[in-house]
Amino acid sequence: MGGRIRAITLALIVLLAVEVAVFNFDAMLPPDLSRGERSSPVALDRRGVWLRALPVENGRWRIRADLSRTDPSFLRRLIAVEDERFWLHRGVDPLAVARAGGSAVASGAVTSGASTLTMQTARLLEPRPRNLGSKLIEMIRSLQIEARLSKREILALYLTLAPYGGNLEGVRAASLSYFGQEPETLTLGQQALLIALPQSPEARRPDRHPEAARPARRQVLDKMVRVRVITEAQALEAETEPLPGRAPFPAMAWHAAGELARAAPVSQATVVSTLDARLQSKLEPLAAQVARSQGPEATAAILVVEIEGRAVRGAVGSGGLQRPGGWIDMTRAVRSPGSALKPFIYGFAFDDGIAAPDTQIDDAARRFGDYQPENFDRVFRGKVTAREALANSLNVPAVELLDKLGPAAFEARVDAAGVNLVRPRAETRAAGLAMALGGVGITLRDLAVLYAALGDGGVAKPLAWTQVEAARRQGQDGERLMRVEAAAQVLDILRETPPPAGSTPVALTRDRPVMAFKTGTSYGFRDAVAAGIVGRYVIVVWTGRADGGARGGLTGRDAALPLLFDVADQLDAPASAPRPIAPRAAPQALERLEQADQGPRLIFPPDGSTVQVEAFGPDARGLVLAAGGEDLAWYVEGAPLATDPVSGRTVWRPKGPGFYRLTVVDTQGRKASARVRVKGG
Repeated sequence: MGGRIRAITLALIVLLAVEVAVFNFDAMLPPDLSRGERSSPVALDRRGVWLRALPVENGRWRIRADLSRTDPSFLRRLIAVEDERFWLHRGVDPLAVARAGGSAVASGAVTSGASTLTMQTARLLEPRPRNLGSKLIEMIRSLQIEARLSKREILALYLTLAPYGGNLEGVRAASLSYFGQEPETLTLGQQALLIALPQSPEARRPDRHPEAARPARRQVLDKMVRVRVITEAQALEAETEPLPGRAPFPAMAWHAAGELARAAPVSQATVVSTLDARLQSKLEPLAAQVARSQGPEATAAILVVEIEGRAVRGAVGSGGLQRPGGWIDMTRAVRSPGSALKPFIYGFAFDDGIAAPDTQIDDAARRFGDYQPENFDRVFRGKVTAREALANSLNVPAVELLDKLGPAAFEARVDAAGVNLVRPRAETRAAGLAMALGGVGITLRDLAVLYAALGDGGVAKPLAWTQVEAARRQGQDGERLMRVEAAAQVLDILRETPPPAGSTPVALTRDRPVMAFKTGTSYGFRDAVAAGIVGRYVIVVWTGRADGGARGGLTGRDAALPLLFDVADQLDAPASAPRPIAPRAAPQALERLEQADQGPRLIFPPDGSTVQVEAFGPDARGLVLAAGGEDLAWYVEGAPLATDPVSGRTVWRPKGPGFYRLTVVDTQGRKASARVRVKGG
């Protein structure tokens, strides 16, 4: 009795020692699974169309397998042919080992293999010479792999690493390259070829060695018949299928799809984006055509966002990879928006009760501290309504409203919506009024967030690039950028903006959707921007140089707006009538934008300034004087100046260089003065 107890105790000690040894070995020398992690997911469009996958080291297409998108009959037949007890063993199949060993002893040579799919996966993870020692290591590794991964994970890993000839690795890469489709539905002949190729991928490549691929496919079909997963008749029919060639991989939405693929976690085999491949296929040629038409250094970018859910339906990062800077995603680049932020200045002003669409604002030369804006055409219009100022993109009214809002407050409201405004280095300490005219940086993506908020009643939400994100956005409240009424007022004004040259006004067309849009041009014509809201979509387009270089005379209206309308033509936005135009009368309290000071305000020339004139005397062009106030009279050194009866403006033609005292007086006797130095040209 004591001897039996000692024997049992000894056996338990030995078993425990073996387990400890195995545990220590496994802990010190775990299987290297990193090769499987260095694989690429596939970015698909919203309907499952393949957009792009990323190559791995040495340009190899190692595409992550997705069992949910793989033909179930292919998986069953693969296991039946390669490892019929795959679901039962723990990495090593004892029956297969015994059969292979007995066959080798009987015949004096290896006549059948004992490698399971797990062992083949171990060999693909850590390639070694094909010998007995390597086989033993593969067995140990397969046990370790089985302890770490589920059977489906092992099957997916095998179908990710399996070689299919050339630089193709993984069943998805092979199926797309050879058959032009995902392996979701495969013919029997295609399945047999995909099972045969990994055993000798280079020798059996159907595009290069069809004479070897055909009998290899037949061998697999014969084995399927032997294990009774197909009939002989099915095998004969499958053998008649033609062998495929090889096609290049898709590369649609190159920038956005690549970004999504890079960001996907290792466990994710497929990224279903919000992009629409059918729309994308129309937008990319448009961007390329516009880029070519604007010069050899030009490129272009387009974003199309569906307002509901903020799903990005189209994203073109450049005018083509072959163009200068074509590899840069310009939808992510920080560029000047020009005047494209003006609608939000007006929207915030309407929202805060500072102004209404028909509030009168002075469009005249004015200095704001050390900042003196002027209109793009260098012409001032005098008294205009806020509606007219925004529709015609006048600069001084926009700056004046921003001054009343406060640049820092404007920036804070935009930032609260998740939009980042990037100030030039010289202005990093405080936001400035130059923001109204493009003196700040923003990405096209953030600009799309703002314009989508206009189209969604003033609510801002982040863009959604995947179907999962889009579904989540629909359930989110978002950040209130402005009231519904303010957003509607801005849209009404933007719908009245004149269309580009050669385009029929939207109100006169039956089928064209109504477009509310705004353009922007940055300093030096570096950036041409146009953003629009049409139907249920927001469109933002940009043209320029990727290196930020200046371009001569290409404005947002000339270089970007036609592209905006061309993109709108590609959308399925329904035709609709414009909203009723709001009453022209502003609330009495907002009939005129009041100034903080009383009496006339001398705007130009400001006190203490030095002005330069081309010529002196009564025939000279002179200086147009500007001041805020009603029924004003001008004096130079006490002598009155006449007002032009046609234009209503006062023009001063100095007699010569020197210092002068200018005075402006209103009907109540209130006055403002400035001492000005005049220099000759």
